Amino acid sequence: MPPPLTIRMHESDNVVIANVDVLADFEIAAEGLITRDNIMAGHKIATQAVAAGQPVRRYGQVIGFASQDLVPGCHVHSHNLEYGQFDRDYAFGAETREVEPVAETDRATFQGYARANGRVGTRNYLGVISTSNCSATASRYIADAFRGEALADFPNVDGVVVLNHSTGGCGLIPVGEAKAMFYRTFSGYARQPNFAGVLLVGLGCEGLQIPYLVEGEGLEVGPQLQTMTIQDTGGTRKTVEEGIARIRDMLPEANKHERTTQPAGKLVLGLECGGSDAYSGITANPSLGAASDLLVRHGGTACLAETPEIYGAEHLLTRRAVSRQVGEKLIERVRWWEDYTAMHGASLDNNPSPGNKEGGLTTILEKSLGAATKGGTTNLVDVYKYAETITAQGFVFMDTPGYDPASVTGMVAGGANVVCFTTGRGSVYGCKPVPSLKLATNSRMYNHMSEDMDVNCGTVADGDATVPELGEQIFRLVLETASGKLSKSEELGMGDEEFAPWTVGATL
Repeated sequence: MPPPLTIRMHESDNVVIANVDVLADFEIAAEGLITRDNIMAGHKIATQAVAAGQPVRRYGQVIGFASQDLVPGCHVHSHNLEYGQFDRDYAFGAETREVEPVAETDRATFQGYARANGRVGTRNYLGVISTSNCSATASRYIADAFRGEALADFPNVDGVVVLNHSTGGCGLIPVGEAKAMFYRTFSGYARQPNFAGVLLVGLGCEGLQIPYLVEGEGLEVGPQLQTMTIQDTGGTRKTVEEGIARIRDMLPEANKHERTTQPAGKLVLGLECGGSDAYSGITANPSLGAASDLLVRHGGTACLAETPEIYGAEHLLTRRAVSRQVGEKLIERVRWWEDYTAMHGASLDNNPSPGNKEGGLTTILEKSLGAATKGGTTNLVDVYKYAETITAQGFVFMDTPGYDPASVTGMVAGGANVVCFTTGRGSVYGCKPVPSLKLATNSRMYNHMSEDMDVNCGTVADGDATVPELGEQIFRLVLETASGKLSKSEELGMGDEEFAPWTVGATL
């Protein structure tokens, strides 16, 4: 059976989505209209007359306002649809519901690495982490010594990961939220369950000193968490030699870790979308939402993020908050972003990106409504600041920017041990030490970039699968990946370059 010509998201919508390229003067019998324009797949078609200034609806929600009169059959996009403010009823907790958990005896399991602190890793890496850009080269040289056959005698070690960055360490004002975010990020990676050991490498004179990080975050330095600075060690060459020796000493202990059967409740799944298109909210995001619901029912945690990309949909999340306090934590973060962007002469409605728009998205409201569906339908149990340790089980939210590497870095610092990343335009992304699964929103892109995509969710739009079926498939793939199955980005060796701590405030 051929796929439907258009997709309607809600009975109250006054636009539908073209599911194929449509020429002008084409009859769409299901909607009782004739197209007025040539319309690309993924773009919107007006199904009703909408006067200028009146709301346009998709998902049964406002996605913007007509900037000129719309007639049935016309192409609706940036030329005639614009962002506008409107009141949103947060109705804290009004739509919470009892989540029926899977019986303990029937809960899913995976093969993971049990750590002494009670967390479980899905990978078993050693990490070399630069706390300053000035130590990036030395850190790279240390890790490079363990490429190829260097780990042949340590079959349980997945590799030595180097994480460098161009922000933080020096230049940041070492006070307030900027300092707190920096500390949370690096201490989170030091404790990341996918690392069996970590070596922190600094220069020595930077504004944010490793001893202050260790003391401030309560890190326990020992055989599997070590620190060093280039200045104390005596220069680059000596630092590289010493760093190699320290990683070599960590390897035997790391190799002792073996996969054992663990409950799915030990999984913390980071939910991300990037390179979104109009299909994101139709196929991949709701399918990932269905997988998130399954994980929650099995006792696990699913973490939604990207505060700028739930803007305009936050009222749908507050309605699911388990308490007014949790809901207000989310709104406080939204208000912070409104102030933060205004302070820099920008606004949250500057999104979507040019690629998003080419894929059919028009306003931040439309993008956010689709992005929020990654979070499924279960109750919102907590809200976290960037890189805070995730302790709750269930559906949670973390405040991060919409910039994908920085967003995922925050969730990984918070303890995410698997990531699912939906994409419509074709984002290629890895995030060592955590596996990242890429979920394609449409079959055209999946077929074009199949070497980078793990799941084709475009089969939903094609009429070949349902959202619940894809949700089950994604959930099972998450378990397999957590048990050691390589993601496409891991097969390509990606993930060392995507470490991107979010920094706020002035760089001095």
